[in-house]
Amino acid sequence: MDMELNNKTALVTGSTKGIGKAIAIELAREGVHVLINGRNEEEVERTVQEIKSKFPNTSPQMATADLVDIGQREALFEKYPHVDILVNNMGIYEIMPYEDVDDEVWDTYFRTNVLAANGLTKFYLPGMLKNDFGRVIFMASEEAVMPSGQMPQYCMTKSMLLSLAKSLSKLTRGTEVTINTIMPGPTLSENVQHIIEGIYANEDMTFSEKEKAFMAANLPQSEIQRFIRPIEIGRLAAFLCSPYASAFKGSPIRMDGGMVPTIF
Repeated sequence: MDMELNNKTALVTGSTKGIGKAIAIELAREGVHVLINGRNEEEVERTVQEIKSKFPNTSPQMATADLVDIGQREALFEKYPHVDILVNNMGIYEIMPYEDVDDEVWDTYFRTNVLAANGLTKFYLPGMLKNDFGRVIFMASEEAVMPSGQMPQYCMTKSMLLSLAKSLSKLTRGTEVTINTIMPGPTLSENVQHIIEGIYANEDMTFSEKEKAFMAANLPQSEIQRFIRPIEIGRLAAFLCSPYASAFKGSPIRMDGGMVPTIF
């Protein structure tokens, strides 16, 4: 299906690996010129070259920056003053007992997972409204509505993104600009795969068998009993960026594999 995104420009934050990279690849597949972001210049360049070789009709660019740093964010704005699509994917997470989450940790998570995304949106949204087209996607999590209690500092920030997206969506009334949130469930990032391989390092099992064993033991509430693949989220994001998804406004869109047991 042609998503009618040819020659659009997209900034995908945290796009050198995992969900962010998958979204960047799927957008490039649709003819989008993607700006690849990460803090490591070598990883950014490697991803740009990979996308360029796969989709030679697009022009991926390097957007190396630590987006938590206001100065680096402003330098990025100067280099790339306009985008049609902004995917606020960058974020941090770690399982931590509540008693270990001090004020410095709370501040770090708030600045990284919320303020950086808000700063990018605040800069790029006016141009989208002026052009009467734009897409902003915030990446949240099923933890935003179903906190496990294992990482309260992360869950708080993801819940805040749902509220932020809903509030900002009100500013797009009557326009072809949309602001939505994707809520992935447990996803097979490179780090997650490494962890699973390590847990069953001494077992004579295929990765598929290790994955099923892990899900059964740790995430029995998952209805798919496997990790979501980044490409699945990438395709969903590409659709939400397309003109076909113009009726999604301020919507929290779940792709959680059935993790959340409630209707809403």
